[in-house]
Amino acid sequence: MDVNPKNNDTKYIAWRFWFLLGFLSLCAFVLFYRAVDLHVFEQAFLAEQGDARTIRFELLDAHRGVIMDRYGEPLAISAPVETVYANPKQMNLSSSDLKKLAKKLSLSSDWLKRKIERNNTKSFIYLKRKMAPHEVEAVLALNLDGVYSRREYKRYYPAGEVASHVVGFTDIDEQGQEGVELSYDDWLSGSVGKKRVLKDRKARVIKDFGPVKVAEPGKDIRLSLDMRIQYLAYRELKAAVSTHKARAGSIVVLDINSGDVLAMVNQPSYNPNNRQNINVSHLRNRAITDVFEPGSTMKMATISAALESNKYSLSTVLDTSPGFLRLGRKAIRDHRNYGELSVLNIVAKSSNVGTSKIALDLSGDVVWDMFYRLGFGQGTGIGFPGESIGYLPNSTKWKPLQVATMSYGYGLNATALQLAQAYMILGNGGIKHSLGLIHRDTVIAGEQILPKHVSNSLRKVMKAVVSKGGTGTRAAVPLYDVGGKTGTVHRVGKTGYELSEYKALFAGVAPIEKPEIAMVVVIDSPAGAEYYGGEVAAPVFSRVVNGAMRLLSVKPDKGLAGAEVNKTQREFSHLLLPRSKS
Repeated sequence: MDVNPKNNDTKYIAWRFWFLLGFLSLCAFVLFYRAVDLHVFEQAFLAEQGDARTIRFELLDAHRGVIMDRYGEPLAISAPVETVYANPKQMNLSSSDLKKLAKKLSLSSDWLKRKIERNNTKSFIYLKRKMAPHEVEAVLALNLDGVYSRREYKRYYPAGEVASHVVGFTDIDEQGQEGVELSYDDWLSGSVGKKRVLKDRKARVIKDFGPVKVAEPGKDIRLSLDMRIQYLAYRELKAAVSTHKARAGSIVVLDINSGDVLAMVNQPSYNPNNRQNINVSHLRNRAITDVFEPGSTMKMATISAALESNKYSLSTVLDTSPGFLRLGRKAIRDHRNYGELSVLNIVAKSSNVGTSKIALDLSGDVVWDMFYRLGFGQGTGIGFPGESIGYLPNSTKWKPLQVATMSYGYGLNATALQLAQAYMILGNGGIKHSLGLIHRDTVIAGEQILPKHVSNSLRKVMKAVVSKGGTGTRAAVPLYDVGGKTGTVHRVGKTGYELSEYKALFAGVAPIEKPEIAMVVVIDSPAGAEYYGGEVAAPVFSRVVNGAMRLLSVKPDKGLAGAEVNKTQREFSHLLLPRSKS
């Protein structure tokens, strides 16, 4: 028996040594295994978790496409701006900091405090959007926790209220709400991009790794509008509505040989750059959405049906005595007894009796067919949101009174654009072109609606209306022969016709021998002493045509004294901008 204490101590020390060595080896193995596990087996997971806490993806807004007129003048553009946002969870602002922030944002400190407190559980709120970059720099210079900025775009409309009803506008997120902005929103919008950034625990960007998806800008749109004519038409319409204390008004100008919309203006209008106190009723494009009975302007369409039938010519004489035509219990009346009138003078004098007799002889189906071929009771295909198709009555058994009233524009309704389309066809040789607000490099062939000789005869009738003895003499233009037709209709109210309220109309083409434009002027509810179409709408037509012909470089077909020519040139010199057609 070994009782030597030294041997026992030696064994005890050896056991402890090997135990400690084994334990340390085991720890080293565990650590080694864990290191391998972390760097090999769980590397992807850990990297993902690390990125989730530090790497962020931010959206890159796409630049919205530019809207421009036919010559490239910008009508809607997007400019870069900055938006200030916050993470309420990270914010711990003192009263002093809060007041400084509110002052830089031009906001009420009480309102800002309530907003932050109300959203204290959220990690993102907007403080103020679409600010100028230099204003945001002043905000960020405060170096407040939880306050950040990001790049956005803001839409601007250089033409303001002049083209607002056509161009429309976007909301704060640059999504189309009205007009071309709405109808071509997908084309203009583009697609957002995405970039990867490294942020610290306070969400401050440490490193920008660049885009992982590049933002695709929206495509541009070139409209058919000629902004020179648009400005001119807007100026004259606004002046007329103001002068006659009218409720509203519209003007449509078409290129008679292509169907392009050169101008489309309305009153009242609105400024798309400042919509804080906007009246919702001012937003609609009345030239396309509002319908009205076109009245005597439809007599030209009725006469076109008569001439096409070969039963009538311009020299055919009808007796309109005694100045009224009784149909059942109703009587159709002229302003006075015109006696015997030729077809040409029936329109020039705007005889309801003469027009009704022609329509009754032709039948309701023939008149209806002509109206429909001219585009009434159907869409124009312009592709504008909210367009009305109007109303064109149809019947299997026409009543005489229905045929008669329809022949001079009652019992149906139409938009200003539809009426302009009809006069385009009546004046351009009988060709129906598709209407367009988007610029077309080439003219699309139209459909022959009327025989050319009928259109030629109708232009003679239009010229007679504007000549001495006609109802539209105030539509005459100093340097050009023009033609058209007046119209004055009772306004339709909630309970029927308003006997003391009217719509004054004029529709025509210019120049009359070789037309370049078709135009319609609508003045709603003129409140002055004058309310007839020949008194209210015809002068507007004259002034717009006078300027438009010069802007389009149309050669005058009438001679004038040099002083008068110079006076006209001075009047429109500010609109005669050098442009190169493409």
